Amino acid sequence: MARLRTYYADVVRKQLVEKFGYKNPMAVPKLTKIVINMGVGEASQDKKKIEGAVDNLTAIAGQKPVITKSRKAIANFKLREDQMVGCTVTLRATRMYEFLDRLINIAMPRIRDFRGVNAKSFDGAGNYNMGLKEQIVFPEINYDKIDKVRGMNITICTTAKTDAEAHALLEGFSMPFQK
Repeated sequence: MARLRTYYADVVRKQLVEKFGYKNPMAVPKLTKIVINMGVGEASQDKKKIEGAVDNLTAIAGQKPVITKSRKAIANFKLREDQMVGCTVTLRATRMYEFLDRLINIAMPRIRDFRGVNAKSFDGAGNYNMGLKEQIVFPEINYDKIDKVRGMNITICTTAKTDAEAHALLEGFSMPFQK
């Protein structure tokens, strides 16, 4: 079992019940999934560019990502319908907790000039979005083997009804929010 999963069950859950006074144990917020998205704009011209992004995302997430394709043609971006534009992976259960553990404890401290993540990036329904400018902050990525430094979007989905509940949940996992 993942370390953060047992920590949630033993510590974070009790903190949330004390703070918000839940009567039903099923009402306590929990993580449902983490979605990692990596856009590859150059893939519209060169199909080999997407392979590097897929390899990097596979190493980071521990499972193979799905290649995303454009829905409609946009002439200004030289984009046709059904062209590859990126890749995405959805993590659940054990892989989700292991990724969150690596993100908080290993990857975020390796970010240059890191002062914490924005505490206002909640969507109003208890989900949190954040972006990383470089994939090389993860230790699974070998710096010598990457073809291009790419960023990624990470969405953390929770069962929380409000942003305050989701903020308390992520704070329980030691998410480094800005003061």
